[in-house]
Amino acid sequence: MSTTAYSRTDRSWSSRFAALGPGLLAASAAIGASHLVSSTQAGALFGWQLGIVIVLALVLKYPFFRFGPEYTAETGLSLVEGYARKGRGYLLVFFALATVSSVISTAGVTLLGTVILAWLLPASWGVGVPVLAAVLMLLTWLLLVGGHYKALDGVTKVIVVTLAVGTVVAVVMAAGRSPVREAGFVDPSPWTLATLPLLVALVGWMPAPVEISALNSLWVKAKAQDRRLSRDGILFDFTTGYVVSGVLALFFLALGVFVQYGSGRELEVAGGAYIPQLLNMYGEAIGRWAVPLMAVVAFFTMFGTIISVVDGYARACAESQRLLRGQAEMSRRTKDVWITGIAVVGLVIVVFMSAQLAGMLRFAMISAFLTAPVFAWLNFSLVRHEHQLSPTLRALTWAGLVFLAGFAVLFLLSLTGVLG
Repeated sequence: MSTTAYSRTDRSWSSRFAALGPGLLAASAAIGASHLVSSTQAGALFGWQLGIVIVLALVLKYPFFRFGPEYTAETGLSLVEGYARKGRGYLLVFFALATVSSVISTAGVTLLGTVILAWLLPASWGVGVPVLAAVLMLLTWLLLVGGHYKALDGVTKVIVVTLAVGTVVAVVMAAGRSPVREAGFVDPSPWTLATLPLLVALVGWMPAPVEISALNSLWVKAKAQDRRLSRDGILFDFTTGYVVSGVLALFFLALGVFVQYGSGRELEVAGGAYIPQLLNMYGEAIGRWAVPLMAVVAFFTMFGTIISVVDGYARACAESQRLLRGQAEMSRRTKDVWITGIAVVGLVIVVFMSAQLAGMLRFAMISAFLTAPVFAWLNFSLVRHEHQLSPTLRALTWAGLVFLAGFAVLFLLSLTGVLG
């Protein structure tokens, strides 16, 4: 990378705290279905065994997420602009995959948020998931098109912190209770072809889809328009968000272990039945009074995720369109069109999949996993010739590519029946 966009030497804490925002926004987008559902179910089904899968995903996907904000800090360009500078073909690949991912991811997080909201409302109201999803999408559209997202961003961070604190407290209290594991319980093995879809779904959104790195770089660039940022501050912001999302994934795994694993209770995986089961975990660990509180917090966490996802993907797709057309700046109208399109198509998917929460989330996570090697390669191919990577980071990047590509090939072979 030949040019320096931001100050490199300001390592003061004031500079670092001033940069906080984009990384935490990425964490907000990450702390959703992958944590509330996949991580908790992994602990409830297989105990601590899948902790190694979560850690591997966090470590081996780390370079590809880091490349986003670091590239912007070094060049002043977003990753999307970097793809365009590298070649039109690179940008077209990103644009096509991001367009598809935008509606799949939006539908997945919206459906989960809607199910939580439906659980909160009195049954006597008789409001169905499609109607509630339409209300959430309308609110999201109004906030983003109306330009009020920045104000909500601060509230979202407070909600995420509240969820994090509540989860940590629940895990600590659950760990101090008597074990729920029944006598004679035999640990099931997750290392079979039958559980491969669950493993793929867990890795796909752990801690988030890889393309979030491009969204993060766009958020960094947008923030830099309002205040001067340092490279160290940008990386501090990214690291903070990444570590928080990673540690929370392990805490959600622990919640499933301490409250459900080996208890003999059947784990609900179909439709929205798992949501009450998840919320009751908080009640069993903290007290019944915590159930409605954590339900509200979980809903607002998902609402923040919905807004982050729609905003980020719309920003990325609008920027891709601008670069393909050779325009000087992204117009507000273009971004608003993408916000509208993503919201509408995502809502249509939710309406058709409203009774299939588990299937919708699994499909979204598996889709993110299968496209991860492509997004990872785009990032690595962009930075490896322009930035002097340390031997350790370069080796970790190659290991990550092998892990993502190899795992994807294994999964595809299992679908074709080649592996029996």
